[in-house]
Amino acid sequence: MKRKVDCYFTKNQIKEIDYRDVALLSRYLTNWGKIKSAKETNTSTKYQRLLAEAVKRARYMGLLAYTKR
Repeated sequence: MKRKVDCYFTKNQIKEIDYRDVALLSRYLTNWGKIKSAKETNTSTKYQRLLAEAVKRARYMGLLAYTKR
């Protein structure tokens, strides 16, 4: 039997993911700076796409590093 885990963004009624919220975005990155999978973070498909877009924007603007050490 599968355990249903709610998406963080759905549960907290977050409509848009802001690319300037670095603390939130960094929760969804691995130690190497890669974006974690939706299965790993229990994020719905809709919000996973928005999250990936926000992370890429933050990287482009220089708010997040492309890689971590």
